[in-house]
Amino acid sequence: MFTALYIIGGLIALVLLLHLIGPKNYNVFRTVEISRPKQEVFTYLKSLKNMDDWSPWAKKDPNMKKKFTGTDGEVGATSYWLGNKEVGEGEQEIKKIIPNERIESELRFLKPFKSTSDCYIDVEEVSNGNTQVKWGFSGTNKFPMTIMSLFKSMDSMVGPDFEEGMASLKAVMEK
Repeated sequence: MFTALYIIGGLIALVLLLHLIGPKNYNVFRTVEISRPKQEVFTYLKSLKNMDDWSPWAKKDPNMKKKFTGTDGEVGATSYWLGNKEVGEGEQEIKKIIPNERIESELRFLKPFKSTSDCYIDVEEVSNGNTQVKWGFSGTNKFPMTIMSLFKSMDSMVGPDFEEGMASLKAVMEK
C-alpha cells in the first residue's frame, strides 16, 4: 500500500518538476526576401483573404470552410476556418496595423485543442526595392504543453509549415 503511494507521489512530483522546467513561451518565425517594393508587399499581406494564396494550411485542406467578417485588411477583420484534422477549426483577427511595417493578429484555435497565439508579419525594405518579410507567432505554453515542449519544440512542429508558407509567398509575389 505504501509502495503504491510512494510511486504515485513520485510520478506526481516528476510531472510537476517537468512542468516547472519546461519552456513557458514560444516564438516561431521565418523570413524571406521578396523582389517587390515594401508597400506592395505590405498591402498584399494585410489582406486575410490573400493568405489563402500562400498559406500552407490552405493547401492541406483546399475544401475547408471559410468565413470572413469585417473589412479585409483593417483592424477587426476576422477569418474563420473549419477544416480537416490537419487544420482544425479556429479564427484569426487583425488586432493592430502599423502601416507599411507590421500586422498583428490573434490566432484562436478551437479544435483540435483550444489555444490562443499572437501572430505577426513584419516587412522591411532591404535593398534595391526588395522587401524582407518576417512571419511568426508567439504565445505561452500551458500544462501539458510545457512538458511536451521538452521533447518536441513548437519550432520543430510548425517551423516547416512557416518555411513552406514563406516560399509560397515569395513565388506568388514574384510571378
